[in-house]
Amino acid sequence: MGASPWIVSDALWERIEPLLPRKGRRFRHPGRKPMPDRQVLCGILFVLHTGM
Repeated sequence: MGASPWIVSDALWERIEPLLPRKGRRFRHPGRKPMPDRQVLCGILFVLHTGM
């Protein structure tokens, strides 16, 4: 059985990553650290694929 369809391959990530905006953290009230973009994309694809 192949890899799960919501797992982003390295080749695909190399094409997607430059398209994502870069955002800096605020100094005074930084809040929670953001999750890695690749992990967030995998989560979105999981929800779209499974229909949750």
